[in-house]
Amino acid sequence: MTIYCDESGALNAGAMTFSAVMLTPAAASEIHVRFRTVTGLRGELKGSRISLVERAYLLELFDRVGGRAWVAVARRDTLAQNPGGTLPSDLALYAALLDLAIGRWLPETGGVCTDVVIDDGRYDPNILAKVRAEIQAGLGQWGRASLADSRRSEGVQIADVVANSLFNIAVQSPRAHRIAAILDPMLASKAIRIADLAAMP
Repeated sequence: MTIYCDESGALNAGAMTFSAVMLTPAAASEIHVRFRTVTGLRGELKGSRISLVERAYLLELFDRVGGRAWVAVARRDTLAQNPGGTLPSDLALYAALLDLAIGRWLPETGGVCTDVVIDDGRYDPNILAKVRAEIQAGLGQWGRASLADSRRSEGVQIADVVANSLFNIAVQSPRAHRIAAILDPMLASKAIRIADLAAMP
């Protein structure tokens, strides 16, 4: 299996979310083929650009093929209540959320080799290379961590939609109520699970 990773938001927007989506590459491709055939979408699939109906369809396809996700969520108001009230840097928060989401997956992989694919679009390549190396150290011999251009990774694009969905809910955007209704069955079945970051490590 492969864990595809992407983030959404930032603390200055009220919250940051980080999704770690577990899918086979074949399942990710199957989702994209069907979704693009039905919707006519061309170009990169982005959670911030699709309609609510398209989001619902994409997430139902994800659920149908057995996709699962851990989503780490950090809310500005929660972190501001920590001693000192100092908010972490964007990069420090990103790394903490990544560690939390991947950390929830590792005990569940059962020793099976797992590849972790991280979107390379948010930070400088040298910084992301360090993040990738830290994840690789955690995986050890049981997997491989790599960076990917989201435009060329079907799995990372799906992770983007999942992360963006939880971001909308976390900041109570105007679409939050509808997105919550879309996600409710997947949260109830634990196909999608949430890990809240209450404090920085």
